[in-house]
Amino acid sequence: MLILLPPSEGKRAALTDRDFDPSTLSFPALAGHRRSVLDALVAASHGDDAHEVLGVGASLAEEIERNRRLHREPAGPAHTVYTGVLYEALGYATLAPEQQAAADQSIVVVSALWGAVGFADPIPAYRLSMSVKLPEFGKLAAWWKPRLTAALAPRTEGELVIDCRSSTYAAAWAPPAARTVAVSVVQIRAGARKVVSHFAKHTRGELVRHLLARSGEAPTSPEELLAAASEKWEAELTPATARRPHQLVIVLPEDHTFAHAAATA
Repeated sequence: MLILLPPSEGKRAALTDRDFDPSTLSFPALAGHRRSVLDALVAASHGDDAHEVLGVGASLAEEIERNRRLHREPAGPAHTVYTGVLYEALGYATLAPEQQAAADQSIVVVSALWGAVGFADPIPAYRLSMSVKLPEFGKLAAWWKPRLTAALAPRTEGELVIDCRSSTYAAAWAPPAARTVAVSVVQIRAGARKVVSHFAKHTRGELVRHLLARSGEAPTSPEELLAAASEKWEAELTPATARRPHQLVIVLPEDHTFAHAAATA
C-alpha cells in the first residue's frame, strides 16, 4: 500500500548535526524542481513582503528567518520534522520497529517545497504551504501537478493508494482513480453528518497507525481497506468513477472526543 499524507503547517526543527543533503531524498527525478522552489523560497523569505507572500502573520517571523537559512539548516527524518494532530495520532515513535519500517516504506508526504518525500527522508524544517503563490511559479499546487504526476506514477504501480491528504495538497497530484481511496471523516452532530477538521486530521492519523499496527496483511483493495477500517470505526465505501477515486468515509459518533479516541486506541 502507498499512504499519502499532507505535511503539517508547523514543523519541528531537526535536533541533529546532520547537514541537509537534497540528493538523499526519495524521488530523485524531482531534484531539479526542488532546487528551483528552494531557491525561490529563500529569495522570497528575504523580501520585505515575505509575510504577505507566504501568507503568515508577524508571530511567525522566526520561521521566515529560518527559511532564509534553509541551505544551512540541519536535517532530520520527515516523521520527526512534521508535527500536529495527524502526526501525533499516528505516533511513529511508539510503533514497533517493524511497524516503523513499514511506515518508512509505505508513507509519502506531498510537500509544497519538496514535491514529495519519503517518511524517513532527512529534511530541514521550513514554512511553505501548497496554497502559496511564489513569484514566477504561481500557485504551487498547479506548478507541482505535472511534475509529481511524472515522478510518482511508477510508485503507484500495483499499489492501493490510501489518500489522507487535505484538499490543498490533493490538488497537487491525482493518483490513478481506480487504485486510490480518498479518506474523509465526518461526525454525527444533532443527527446530521458534519466535517470537523481537528477530528478528521486526528482520525486519519489513527487510521494510518491502525493499518501499520494491526495483525494480518496490508489491504490491497478498497474493499479490504474498508474491512480494516471497520475493525475500529463505522465506515462506508463509495466506488470510484472514471475520474474520482473511491471514497472511504469514517463516521464518528456524536459523543466522540479526543479522550474517547485515546480510550479506544
